[in-house]
Amino acid sequence: MTVQINSNYLENYSREYAQLVCEKFFTSRQFITGQDIIQLTSSIQVNFFIIKRLFELWQEELAKLKSSPYFDYRDIAVHDALTQFMNVLSRRIKVERSNLEPLVKSAVSQAIQVATDPVSFYQKEISKAPSGKINEFLRENKKYYKWNDKVVSFLIDKTGFGHDSDSYLRAIGANYQVVKDSLESVNLLLATLGDIKAFDSDLYLGVGEKDFSPASEPAIKAEAADGSFFDRIENPEPVRQSTFPINQAFEEKVVVSTVQVEKVSITSNGTQLNAAKLKAHFASESYKGMKGILGELSESLALNQRFMFTKELFDGNADLLRHALKSIDEAGSFNSAVDLINSRFVSELGWQTDSEPVREFMQLVYRKYSD
Repeated sequence: MTVQINSNYLENYSREYAQLVCEKFFTSRQFITGQDIIQLTSSIQVNFFIIKRLFELWQEELAKLKSSPYFDYRDIAVHDALTQFMNVLSRRIKVERSNLEPLVKSAVSQAIQVATDPVSFYQKEISKAPSGKINEFLRENKKYYKWNDKVVSFLIDKTGFGHDSDSYLRAIGANYQVVKDSLESVNLLLATLGDIKAFDSDLYLGVGEKDFSPASEPAIKAEAADGSFFDRIENPEPVRQSTFPINQAFEEKVVVSTVQVEKVSITSNGTQLNAAKLKAHFASESYKGMKGILGELSESLALNQRFMFTKELFDGNADLLRHALKSIDEAGSFNSAVDLINSRFVSELGWQTDSEPVREFMQLVYRKYSD
């Protein structure tokens, strides 16, 4: 069945989310840059939809310049100068709060739509493409599609659809039926919004309505220059500080830990974590470069760690992860934290205690209480 949404809830949620994000970011800053936007929230799709809208505005500015009847924009010297100017402009993104907030609001709304009803979302995207240039449109915009992109990515560089938009729209619906079982969990995608404001799917769809599947037969609905910021964001430079790298592994939804842990037992009986063994292991030579007391764990996790722990250790429940981190922060000592983790999470959530996610999680807990 087609997703039936509560548009009032979506509107209010998106607005409140945008307000909270902007209040947090602009506490001590007047402007936000393009690189800041890429890491603005815990939701990579929200961030990239903001960048996507800026790209569209950038293109609109270029079109306005070229529309002047008084200058020859076909001249090669003018073309080269304009290209250089627009590229420089794209690398000088500088947005005040009053202009960013509506961009965030729109991006959140779009992210929720692509998570819950990807067929309808991507059909609407195709309807924006210039006549006869759907393939070019998809190729240009694919870097901004981070959620459920399998629904539409198969169309890029494919032949046989010609210029018939109806064929593209039907193909999206048909392809969804093929790939839907391999798509990321809707709840896991929406959980990434929870760091700012918890999303209530009951209110969004109506209490008891939890079918996110689009219609099996969808309804038919009617190039940036080289060197620009928008060209470079697909493989951006590594983000400094405790932020996430945007790379191929992340786009493929495979969260890769950056901590390589030696394969030794950290349990006492195979099912319970052993505080003494953990201390001895993490105090070893291998961890000298990683030592250092952390503050609150909820503030210390890198984004890739947050995704990994949510997915691998806390059943995709971001709220449960936050509760666990808060409880561990309040434990008072490493031994008490290990006892708490054993009693509340190891058995209840079926943790594989010698797995990489558990080791990396416990390494952070060790650092929290390291002397």
